[in-house]
Order: sequence, then structure tokens, then C-alpha cells
Amino acid sequence: MYLNCHTYYSLNYGVLSETELLELARSHGVEVLALTDINNSSAGMNFVRLAHEQGIRPILGIDFRNGNVQEFVGLAQNNEGFREINAFLSQHLHKGTPIPTVAPIFEHVHVIYPFEKIQEEERTDFRAYEYIGVSVDELRKLRFSRYRDYTDRLVLLQPVSFRNKKDFNTHRLLRAIGLNTLLSKLPQSEEARPTDTLRPMEELQKALADVPHIWENTQRLMDSCTIAFGFGSERVSQNQSRFLASKALDVERLRELALDGLPRRYAHPTEKVKERMFRELRTIQELDFVSYFLINHDIVSYAKSKGYPYVGRGSGANSLVAYLIGITDVDPIELDLYFERFINPFRASPPDFDIDFSTWDRDDVTAYIFERFEHVALLGTYNTFKYRAAVRELGKVFGLPTEEIDKLSAGRYEQGSLDELARLVLKYATYIHGMPNYISVHSSGILILDRSEHYYSATTLPPKGFPTVQFDMIIAEDVGLFKFDILGQRGLAKIKEAVEVIKDNRPDAMLWDIKSVEAMKQDANINRLLSQGRAIGAYYVESPAMRGLMKKLRTHDYLGLVAASSVIRPGVSSSGMKDEYIRREREPERRKEANPILLEIMPETHGIMVYQEDVLKVAHLFAGLDLGEADVLRRGMSGKFRSREEFQAVKLKFFENCKQRGHDAALTQMVWEQIESFAGYAFAKGHSASYAVESYQSLYLKCYFPLEFMVAVLNNRGGFYDTELYVHEAKMWGGIIHPPCINRSDHVNVIYGKHIYLGLGQLRSLERLVIQRILNERQLHGKFRDFDDFIDRVPIAIEQLTILVRIDAFRVFDVPKKQVLWQAVFKTKAHRKETIQKLLFKPNHRHFTLPNLPSHPIEDAYDQMELLGFPLCGYYELMDGKVKSRLTAGDFEAYVNQRIWIYGSLVHTRLNTTSKGDTMRFTTMLDLEGHFFDCVHFPQTMASTPIHGKGIYLCHGTVTEEFGHFSLEVVTTVKQPLKPDPRQVGSGALLAK
Repeated sequence: MYLNCHTYYSLNYGVLSETELLELARSHGVEVLALTDINNSSAGMNFVRLAHEQGIRPILGIDFRNGNVQEFVGLAQNNEGFREINAFLSQHLHKGTPIPTVAPIFEHVHVIYPFEKIQEEERTDFRAYEYIGVSVDELRKLRFSRYRDYTDRLVLLQPVSFRNKKDFNTHRLLRAIGLNTLLSKLPQSEEARPTDTLRPMEELQKALADVPHIWENTQRLMDSCTIAFGFGSERVSQNQSRFLASKALDVERLRELALDGLPRRYAHPTEKVKERMFRELRTIQELDFVSYFLINHDIVSYAKSKGYPYVGRGSGANSLVAYLIGITDVDPIELDLYFERFINPFRASPPDFDIDFSTWDRDDVTAYIFERFEHVALLGTYNTFKYRAAVRELGKVFGLPTEEIDKLSAGRYEQGSLDELARLVLKYATYIHGMPNYISVHSSGILILDRSEHYYSATTLPPKGFPTVQFDMIIAEDVGLFKFDILGQRGLAKIKEAVEVIKDNRPDAMLWDIKSVEAMKQDANINRLLSQGRAIGAYYVESPAMRGLMKKLRTHDYLGLVAASSVIRPGVSSSGMKDEYIRREREPERRKEANPILLEIMPETHGIMVYQEDVLKVAHLFAGLDLGEADVLRRGMSGKFRSREEFQAVKLKFFENCKQRGHDAALTQMVWEQIESFAGYAFAKGHSASYAVESYQSLYLKCYFPLEFMVAVLNNRGGFYDTELYVHEAKMWGGIIHPPCINRSDHVNVIYGKHIYLGLGQLRSLERLVIQRILNERQLHGKFRDFDDFIDRVPIAIEQLTILVRIDAFRVFDVPKKQVLWQAVFKTKAHRKETIQKLLFKPNHRHFTLPNLPSHPIEDAYDQMELLGFPLCGYYELMDGKVKSRLTAGDFEAYVNQRIWIYGSLVHTRLNTTSKGDTMRFTTMLDLEGHFFDCVHFPQTMASTPIHGKGIYLCHGTVTEEFGHFSLEVVTTVKQPLKPDPRQVGSGALLAK
């Protein structure tokens, strides 16, 4: 009898989850329940899934409202009706237009108008599927209304939004948050009625005793509604099932593509390769994944046609067919990758391809997908209220002062000192915490479907401009909607731009095809960078941890980098096998200590599980599970399927098989614990290999075109480190760095030979519009001849002009910047322009005779720190006082286990929590020569080794060595003072030094 129920997906209105609503209904004897969230259908599919588990027959609909004014409720008679109401709502969400007061013509939808609205509008004509909805409270009014005689049109429309007084209070607070108003000023018209609750069925029957036709009409309406989606064993893929006109043509097309790609990938394909290819093709066809491969192939083919670099990664790299048709660039034969990690007979969902594009190309690829295929939508995701955010929002609603809100959200209070309002804020924040706040867009997921996305939900149109469904990936997979992952990545953007910069700066250079990874893998110079950890700017291998690991492993080739990419993941570390793997890699004799069974299974990784595939190998060859069962085990370790019956059955079989095979119980338990500790965190080998391919492309560019590559890195917002470090790296490779120049700089950083000019866009406070004016003027009418010419041609405020002067952007005119600054003040006042209209005649400039204004390089450094964020000279040039130690990172080997003093310029620092809950710190520094060294701050020395931002620190500590990698266990750090700005202390005193 409940046709108007809300969950918390009625954003800033409802307070119940789908589960809570259904449990409430079951406890009150409800057998049929309609979910009608306000202008939202996010919870629809999950509601249907959960309702069947609760023994309740579900109905889906939408409560169409303008603000809090209910226009009508649409109930889907079937799945087609659900599509109709979702499509209708989507039109209004996309355009931002109000919901009409009269419903459109529907074919499979019941429409219920609220009683009060019908009375106000005095409607008398109703379509066959339109009804008048009366709540329990409105039954008394009905008796005195002419609509009491519309006996065949009346149904019960009892809203359900909460359970009790606490829920109602939470609802009011959510309404105030949504309307951005104080609770005390919340209009009653914006609230639900306190009686919008779910009542026992007996109470409803009693209330409708005098109007039995309402009960009967409502019952008949509900009986005519049915909705179904396939879940569990009934789930089937809803993705686009055909790429061409028929599945038979799809099969033939995929076979042709694979055969065409075979000679391109293998000059002399072996029988092993051919057998693997045909086996994969059979499996792909049997599991009905052919169209999935062809759609991904179509996407990457478009990228190739546009010259967009891309990386196909994820478990998809385990597929030989994917390699042959160009979706991935990882050879699964070379790496002995299991196809069953990617597809196996137990797998109901399509295989997992993650395709990375440059951040600049991704949107165009996405637009192509929307144009190429008929039924496409972005996958949604919900941002929920975090506890601290909920405290802040509630603090504003209650009208608390900002300082008190800050105190409460940060947890800086004593419980006994809180007043009643503060306690209410904290109390209701716990209720709101975790509720949906607003819908957003999944980071990469795109749905390409066989039929309209509106069969599953309404869509919104976020700033990206592409329709986005109102549900997330969890329920999507449960119902058979499997996403395509189209990601944006700065690493590829760096590679693409570096190639363009090289062609521009060094047009005669011999540049390899960036896809020639096989040649890069064999290049000794590139591999030398790997082993030395000199990978700054290169994708995935530049972080301190990764550089340190590569040194420890002596990584010197592609396979070594593939292993390092997975070894660094937390799973291998938590299994306790990371250090043992490093030892066995460095000391071949230690490999004999491995269990012989495991060593035989995993000779490449010395008997240690490093990749997700190793779980498959061990489960298959050690425990005797077939490969499909082994993959169930691997997926179960991620936690997502840990409670599924299929996983529990496979786990039991693992131990039973090991016992039957005569494995020692302790060995079996040890192997199981290793699997359990890291399988959900380690990379698939194909995933690591995909990363390694891209790393090699970056390293090739870094090795042979370091300056151009660093410019590309800078232009794509760097990577792991700050801009300052990448500028330093360019200098270490011979680059000559210049501050922005009015005639040579662009918006981005540019290079001429070895001279790198920082872009105007690097200036923190320089407005984009000003930059655009400068560049447009220079492009249209040539470089600026002198400062007067600039003033004449570019309208600019004195504040913005001052930024350019202080960074010495006019130095090309050979006028000291202090004189330029005075001229700027005089001339902008004399020739202030209100518009950007061109002057017909060149104005006459007055020339002032200025006294000699002495300057000092330190002044420039302070200006650079303010305007760029760092000094181009480096902090060591600014350090005040006498240098007390000349030791560098290169001296560490001679001082192992000894205490030393060393200066370090801070590059990066991060905190870490130990297993005991203590805090420690890891810091990366640059020594006096500009080389890296790492510091460890253990919990007991944290107080004596503070880090307070960028600058120079005098570090005292013990040099340690681990697997050939040196670091400093610091016991004291003292931040060093910088030479003062002469403009603050008087230039004469400083110049006298």
C-alpha cells in the first residue's frame, strides 16, 4: 500500500538506506513496496535486488518535484515504464528545466497526482493511467471534497521518508544543508510532514475502512506493476553484444585481426604461439566476449588514427589476442602470462581492459565513443558526507561561529566543555556521516550498452558534458552492466609532448618510433639509468621508494623492472617476502633455500609470490586446483568475493588437495598466509609489464633527450615531486634555466637549444587573461621592441605589470628592473587605458632620469620564491653562515654505521604510522652537489628532527646500508637560516659582506 517511499538518494531529504527501508517494511508486514526517490533513480536496481532477498515485491517509480513541490509520482508498470520515467526525468536534469505540472503521455507508467494539487488546480479530466493520491492525513479532507466521487481514480499515496523523531530531525537538518540556510530559518514548506512514516498494514486497513475502493484501487494498481533485473545466477551481460551486423561476423572479424597481427608481432611465430592464439579465440567466442574485444580495438584504432599514445593495461595484458590486435603492447608469451588470469570458464563478467590515454586526449576519445556507439553513458559514483564535513555543515546550519566549527571539526574539544548546540552538531553528524551528498562521475568507467541507459536509471549531465547514470560500479556489475575503463594519465601526456618538443628543438635528431619498445629494452644506456635510480620524471619509477628499490634489486632490464613494479606494492611487503626476494635476486646462492616445490613453480621469482599470477600458479600446481578455480581464489583474496560461496568452496578444496598431495601442514598454512596477505594488493604481471613498457618509453626520452623531456614533464604538472625539483633536474642535465621573458616565453615552458625559459603560466599571480593578451599581441604584431612598445600594445594593470617587472621579464631590453619598475609606475598612470582598442597614433612617452638603483642577486631570488615558489639559484646559494660540513651522498659508503653531519635541501617528506601506532618520517634531500639522499626519522627521534618546509637542513645521523642502498638515520635536524632580503635590512649592510 506504500507507493511513495524515499531513501537517502532523495538527496538532502531522505534519511533511510534501501536496506533500512526494506527492513522497516518487512517488520510492518508490507509485502509490496514502491521506491520513488525525488528526481532520482539511483537506488532502483539495488532496491530490486534487496527486496527479493527480504521477500518483498518491488515497484519502481520517481517522485517528480520542483523544489519541495510534488508535481506527481510516476510508477513503472514494467521495465519499459521505468525507461520512460528515467528518460523524461533526464531531459529536465540535462537542460535544468522545471518539471511540468502535468505529466507527459506515457505508455507504461501510472501517474499519481497529490490530492492537494488536484484540488488547487480543480482538475476534472484524467487519462486512463492517472490517479489521485490521498494520504492517511488527507482522508478527512476527501470527505468534504467533490473528488470523493472519483471512486475509480483514488489511490492511497502515503509518503514514507523516515521512521521516527530522530529521522525527522535529521531530515530537517539535511533540508537546511541543501538550501544553505539556518535551521531556524528553514520554511515549513520545505520540510516533509512529521507523519510521513511507514505504518503497520493493520493501521492502514483501519484508516481505509470507510473507503474500501481506495484500498482496492491501490491493490489493483500495485498488482499491475512488475520490475525485473537479472542478479546472481540470473545475471546476463547488458553490454553491446554485437560490433558488426551479427555475432558470426564479429567472430570472423576478430579472427582476421588476430591473424593479421601475428606476423607484425612475431616474425617467426612458433606452434606454441599459434596454439595459444586459437585457444584464446575459442574461449572468447564461447564466453561471448567477442564484441568486447572488437569495441576496445575500435577505440584504440581511433587513437592511433589521431596519433594519440595509449597504454592497454590491467589483466587484459595477459591476452595474446589483445596483443596481436594492438589493444596492449605486452607480449604474454615472453612473460609467460596466464590467459586464465584474464578469462576463464568461471568468469561471467567481460575481461578487464584499462586503457590509458594522455590527459589531453582522453576527452576526445570519450567524445568519439559517444558518437560511435548508440547507447553510451558515463558511470556515476556518489560522494558521501564525511564526518568532519558533516560537522562543518551542521555547525553552519545551527549558526555556530566559524572558530567553534573549526574546533569541532578538528576534534579539538573536551566533551564536558561542550554546550547543547555543539553536542547536537556532533550527535547528528554521526547520523549524516556516510549518506550520499551528491552524484559525481566515475574516474574512468564508460557503459556501452545494448539498449538505452534509461532502462537502468536516469542520467545527469555534469560539467564533462556526457550523460552520466545515477548508480555506481558495484550495482552495475551486479546487474550485468560492465564498464569500459578509459583513463587519463599525465605520463603519456609527457611522452607525447616530449616527442613534439624534440622535433621542434632538435629537428635533425634521430628519434626512435616511441612504440619501438623492444629496442629500448636492449639499450645499455637506458638500463643504466634504471640500475642507478636516475629516473626523475619517468612514469612510475621516479618516487624515492621505487628508485631505492631499483638500486637494491640492481634493476637493469625489462623483466627486472616488471618485477620491481609489483614487489613495491604493499602486498609483497606485508607477506614478509619483499626483503627475501631482494636477497635471492642479489645472491643466487640463497635461491637454494627456497622450497623446491615453490621454486619449480616460480623459478623466475625465485620461489616467491610476486604477481597475482603466482597465486594462480601455486593454486594450480601446488594445490591442484584447476585454473578457473584458482582465479576464483585470487579474486576472493581481494575481499570483494570473500563471503561468496564459490570462494569458500575453493578455499576448502585448496587445503583438502594439499593434504591429499602430502604437503606438510605447516608449509600449506605458510603458502596460504602468503596468498592471503598480498593477493588483493599485488599487481597482475601484465599490469606491471604495461607500466614497465611506458617507463621504458619515458626513460628512452630521458636518456637521449633529457632537456626536452624535462620541459614536457614541467608542462604536464610534473609528477611525484614539485616543479622546483624538475627544474633542478634539468639543470643537472645541463639545462640553462631562465625566468619568464616577455619576448621568449610562452604560456608553458619552452626550450631553445639548452636554454629553458620558464612559462608565463608559472607565475603564481599572473592572470590568464593578461598572459593571453601578451601572447596574442606578440603573435599578431611581433616581439616587443622596448618597454614603451609593450605599454603601448598591452593593456595591463600596474599590479600585473609589477609581477612581470619583479621576475625580470623585461631584461631583454637591457634596463635594470628597478628602473623598469619606476617607469612602469609613471607610464601606466600617464597612459592608463580603459579598453583594449588599438591606438590610432603612437603616444609620446616622457623619459625620466632616474638615479642609479643598485640591485643584488639575492633580491631576485626572493622575488622568484614569491612569484614562482622557489629560487632558480637553489637554496644552497642563499644559505647564511659558514658551511660546517662538505660531505655529500657520494661519501656515504665510506661512513657506513658512523655518525656524520651533512647538509640537505628538502625535496619531499612523508609521515608513516608504524605497526605499534607510532609516527615516523621519511625524507628525501639534495646534497651540496645536487644529488639525492634519503633520511629516516624513527619515532624516538621525531621530536629532535623536525621538518618545517622547504629549505636547507643540517642533518646529524648514522649512515646505514641495505642491499647497496645508503640512507641516513637522523637524530638531529636544524633548519639553516637564509641570507636576508637586502630590501628588508638595507642593501648597504649586505653588500658590505
